[in-house]
Amino acid sequence: MRVTDSLSLTIGAITSHRLRSGLTILGIAVGIAAVVLLTALGEGVRQFVLGEFTQFGTNIIAVTPGKTTTFGVSGATISSVRHLTTDDAAALLRVNAVEAVVPVVQGNARVEFGQKNRRTTIIGIGPDMPAVWRMNVAAGTFLPNDGFESARAFAVLGARLQTELFGNNSPLGARIRIGSDRYRVVGVMESKGQMLGFDLDDTVFIPTGKATELFNREGVMEIDVIYRNNDSADGVSADLHRVLLVRHGQEDFTIKTQEQMLSVLDSILRVLTFGVAAVGGISLLVGAVGITTIMTIAVAERTSEVGLFRAIGAPRSQIRSLFLIEAAILGTLGGASGIVGAVLLIELAQLALPSLPVKVAWIYVIAALLVSAVIGLLSGLMPAVKAARMDPVEALRTE
Repeated sequence: MRVTDSLSLTIGAITSHRLRSGLTILGIAVGIAAVVLLTALGEGVRQFVLGEFTQFGTNIIAVTPGKTTTFGVSGATISSVRHLTTDDAAALLRVNAVEAVVPVVQGNARVEFGQKNRRTTIIGIGPDMPAVWRMNVAAGTFLPNDGFESARAFAVLGARLQTELFGNNSPLGARIRIGSDRYRVVGVMESKGQMLGFDLDDTVFIPTGKATELFNREGVMEIDVIYRNNDSADGVSADLHRVLLVRHGQEDFTIKTQEQMLSVLDSILRVLTFGVAAVGGISLLVGAVGITTIMTIAVAERTSEVGLFRAIGAPRSQIRSLFLIEAAILGTLGGASGIVGAVLLIELAQLALPSLPVKVAWIYVIAALLVSAVIGLLSGLMPAVKAARMDPVEALRTE
């Protein structure tokens, strides 16, 4: 039997039972659509999170207190033998490739101006923060370079906090109270928005030394280092390691380059994306059961047809191929329909909710299409083998 004849017979068998074939295709389509939608959401979240981290640049090295062997995060002071200090930050600034350092202290305190007051995030920071974190000053200036420990009581407001405390009035030169101390406002930052749920616009930036006093801390939570773009991150990291090792006498600190942090984060997010794909893949089992059921019914209905083919000399392999091709076509059509439907839903979701982090993961889309075809073949294998093993005489007797 020619290939064209096999295809013609298969398509005829599918179209002769449109409702049954349509429901079978729908079962696979729903499963494939679930995989595509879930992986699009996972990929969108992955790219969103990575974008949030890289908005501050890629030539950043973070130094945190405490020796860890995993992804270090800001504030990881547990197990630290010696705190990171502003003196450490000043020493790191003298490393040849380093352009700027920012010792960071973060906490929460009450901010007051006139009759208005509220609790908000306070970040103790160095004067190089705008260059390191890629943030611009909208009005006034940033904190002056007074030295980490001898800095004056100046403050810079986030865009949202400035609006809530001062409305349309300029805050420059005004005195605000943070905790028990008074600070003079010298600048307002441009709106930066949120990073992983942390609102940089609802923040007050004060000198690091003042923040350690305010929160009664012995050291800083993190030192961010920015280095020249043409230098190697590993080389700069090694230089920083030598300086801190000499100062501390032991390795009670953790140095993470931006590449290392992003690599670990990307690996975690890829695993999560694969996990949600696996969850969506469970629904494909339902489609596989549907194809197996339909093909078993098709074999029972076409017993006499199989007997006729066998009687005129059709080999068992050809009978088996007819039913396998039919199952594969049903699976492929279901996969293609599910992909088209899922992509359309994703496009509509992006039009309706532009901020929704969804991104079609085409590698999963292609994999889903291949899987749907394989599911069709595997699901139709048992009925196809059953049809091929029929005795032609017994099959003809069912007429």
